[in-house]
Amino acid sequence: MAARLIHVNPNAVSWAGFVAAVGAGIGFYLGGSGFLAAALFLLLVNSYLDALDGKIAKLAGKASARGDFLDHVLDRYADVFILGGVAFNAMYSRLSVGTLALLGVLLTSYMGTQAQAVGQGRAYGGILGRADRLVLLFLGGLIQWLVAPSGGVTWGTGPFTFGPLEWFMVLFAVLGNVTAVQRAVKIWRGFR
Repeated sequence: MAARLIHVNPNAVSWAGFVAAVGAGIGFYLGGSGFLAAALFLLLVNSYLDALDGKIAKLAGKASARGDFLDHVLDRYADVFILGGVAFNAMYSRLSVGTLALLGVLLTSYMGTQAQAVGQGRAYGGILGRADRLVLLFLGGLIQWLVAPSGGVTWGTGPFTFGPLEWFMVLFAVLGNVTAVQRAVKIWRGFR
């Protein structure tokens, strides 16, 4: 597909992916069957375009530091809109859980760019990268849509009782922060 779109500006593809992410975030925030279905569709569009923009840039010989910077900035804002949409919808997640998920996601990215800032090259390793997160978020949203698109269903016991999509936010909170720590340790060891 990237070869067919070689004449398309890769930055335009990045922006289109970002617009899809904003739409997905709004769909998650509004909730309910129709908006959740739209959010899932737009999440797929964002994921696809995010994978495509860099490939188009490389094939067209248009890869640049400026384009890479734009892609990373838009990806972070996309993460905030998408996960923020879930976090701020009380039907799907408690705000505290959503905040911890966002913290894990943003710190993971920060550690990756911090490695580059100290001369070790961009760090992408760890247990939960962006592509993994998007796949898991789609799966969590799909389960939520199938089981309880308007919320009201929880699984667990005691303080560990969460709705379907909220369980995935818990996963992002835990694994996102674990990934950030993994990258930080790798960077620390890189100074030896």
